[in-house]
Amino acid sequence: MKELTIKLSTIADVRDFISAVTAFCGSVDLISGRYTVDGKSVMGIFSLDLLSPITVRITENKAEGGDEAALAAELAKRFGV
Repeated sequence: MKELTIKLSTIADVRDFISAVTAFCGSVDLISGRYTVDGKSVMGIFSLDLLSPITVRITENKAEGGDEAALAAELAKRFGV
């Protein structure tokens, strides 16, 4: 499991984030305050406070070959705070 902090400032950022995580074969959760939502859910993401930094929790599914380190690096590069 990996955790990092990101910022999704625009609708385009949300769209690009979802495109990046949809291909991942594991679990991606977004945590903002006391709320946790599925990182692959557009409705879930827009229910969060996008003005504040968001914690991303990535858990790979080893049976399906997910690479959490590669996804974490890509998200940090594109959306990191």
